[in-house]
Amino acid sequence: MTVNKVEICGVNTSKLPVLTNAQMRELFNQVKQGDRNARESLVNGNLRLVLSVIQRFTNRGEFVDDLFQVGCIGLMKAVDNFDLEQNVKFSTYAVPMIIGEIRRYLRDNNPIRVSRSLRDVAYKALQIRDALVNKNSREPSINEIAHELEIPREEVVFALDAIQEPISLFEPIYHDGGDPIFVMDQIGDDKNHDSHWLEGIAVREAMRKLSEREKLILSLRFFEGKTQMEVAEEIGISQAQVSRLEKAALNHMRKHV
Repeated sequence: MTVNKVEICGVNTSKLPVLTNAQMRELFNQVKQGDRNARESLVNGNLRLVLSVIQRFTNRGEFVDDLFQVGCIGLMKAVDNFDLEQNVKFSTYAVPMIIGEIRRYLRDNNPIRVSRSLRDVAYKALQIRDALVNKNSREPSINEIAHELEIPREEVVFALDAIQEPISLFEPIYHDGGDPIFVMDQIGDDKNHDSHWLEGIAVREAMRKLSEREKLILSLRFFEGKTQMEVAEEIGISQAQVSRLEKAALNHMRKHV
């Protein structure tokens, strides 16, 4: 089932209620008094937050119904822990908790196995991170998390890196209505400055047929190993323009090779 369908987990998403700020505040006051019906109303009135979050994770092969249920757990935790005294909108507080719950679910179901001890350190670090965000209303540094855990900073970095979900080099990270920019377009080559496929005479002849700007872009990208962002900054155009010019130049060269 896709996010575009009307029903997810039997919930008619087109008829989800929307609560006003006044209604939210009144319901939270009732929740403090132990009113379970008010808690349920708050959860149902904010399910649209879960819908907005799970759209970020729909390209990972997971069932949308599963992501929705996990997101609802994060929403319920947010309802139970939200403090009206803090000058923060509920959505600002809830969305990171929903995202965190979904990310934990995805990590637990990651086919790449991570040692239990490393996973425990990472989860403790994430718990400390959430606690510090709630306390200070800002993202804590790695040093602050390491200090709370009383372990070296390097162990925290290593543990958090170990549980990160791998992504495809062909996953799009930006789209301006034209050609998408993929992860691989952000990767520079600082080891091999001699691109072997550019060494042939035929390739050099083909490059002579390019404009000066196209030659410069290909030289910076494939001879100097720079990323598209670095090339864009150097020649003063946008990264999207660099991507289009690079693709056009390569296609033009193929006609002459």
